[in-house]
Amino acid sequence: MTICNTASPTPSTPAPRRTARSRSTNSWRFWTVVAASLIGITVAQAHGGAEETAYGKPGDGAGALRIVQVVMREEGGRMLFQPDRLTVRVGEQVRFLVRNNGKIEHEFVVATLEDNLRHLKAMEANPDMRHEEPNARRLDPKQTAEILWRFTKPGTFDFSCLIPGHREAGMFGTILVE
Repeated sequence: MTICNTASPTPSTPAPRRTARSRSTNSWRFWTVVAASLIGITVAQAHGGAEETAYGKPGDGAGALRIVQVVMREEGGRMLFQPDRLTVRVGEQVRFLVRNNGKIEHEFVVATLEDNLRHLKAMEANPDMRHEEPNARRLDPKQTAEILWRFTKPGTFDFSCLIPGHREAGMFGTILVE
């Protein structure tokens, strides 16, 4: 039977020497890695959250805020947004409160018409694709979501449901930014 005494090492297996300097170096390395990771995460979040597009950027909740309620529904073989036309000012921040009053799932995607039509083709290839981007939400029936968006450039922009067949059934609208 071998008894091991960890309090004092045997002469054949000397304990590793830990100097104040090696502890200091390890501590410095640890905190450098932690700091670099936090900086990287912060920069990535700030960049991703505030990335400007041709149709604006995610809102930040600061300053004046306009609330627009958008209802999605089906009626008489058509799929609709109500309202389907909006006018906003350049620089205006809008909180879209989107409610799916329909019987099937729908999307609300704010973009340029070109971007939405390009995305529609991608959706046709992958109809189960889900969106949780700053400018898009997919909602089940009776579900509500919100998008906070700042329109930074003048122009005419699009909002659509990009689930295959929905835009073709009338589920799109226009945002005029003046």
